[in-house]
Amino acid sequence: MEENHDKWWDKWDKAAAGFDFINGGVELRFGEEKAEWFSQATGTTLLVAIGTGLDIPYFKDDQHIIGLDISMKMLEKARAKEVGHKRVDLVRADVQELGFADNSIDTVVTSCTFCSVPDPVLGLKELRRVLKPGGRLLMFEHVRSDIFWMGPMMDLLTKVSRRFGPDLNRRTKENVLKAGFKLTREVNLYLDMVKLFEAIKEI
Repeated sequence: MEENHDKWWDKWDKAAAGFDFINGGVELRFGEEKAEWFSQATGTTLLVAIGTGLDIPYFKDDQHIIGLDISMKMLEKARAKEVGHKRVDLVRADVQELGFADNSIDTVVTSCTFCSVPDPVLGLKELRRVLKPGGRLLMFEHVRSDIFWMGPMMDLLTKVSRRFGPDLNRRTKENVLKAGFKLTREVNLYLDMVKLFEAIKEI
């Protein structure tokens, strides 16, 4: 397991240099929707896989954000960005093994995160553990399509994509439910492949 984690960290350290350029199109296309979605975060907010900090502007100016990433190179770039007067604490950590106390986080936000976590259900269970009862999980994720020809194609492409970046065929809705969350909202942004999810940790 440790060897696999080392490969995971190394992959995203290497990706950090070109991350903003590669993801620029995503922000142009979906930035408005992400800003509206993420601005709903309240209280202490855990931003999982903060990357280079591209999502920081989408939060309210006084939002307390704990930005978590597995890659130190990503965190260095996030730290170098101007974050205005938002309260941002950066932490290197593995979402599959969080160091936060039970019931300590008000909101969790993910942005194209669970396409890359080795064990997504384990990671989601950890998020549920640290969320306070009634706390919300807000997600912007790309997922496997149920279109009859698109899904199998994404399965094939994932065999290549996971070597350098994310899996393309994650079934994130199913994984959220497996982790014990109650799904309260699902919004299609592009076909059935780019979605917003809202889920809660029931009281």
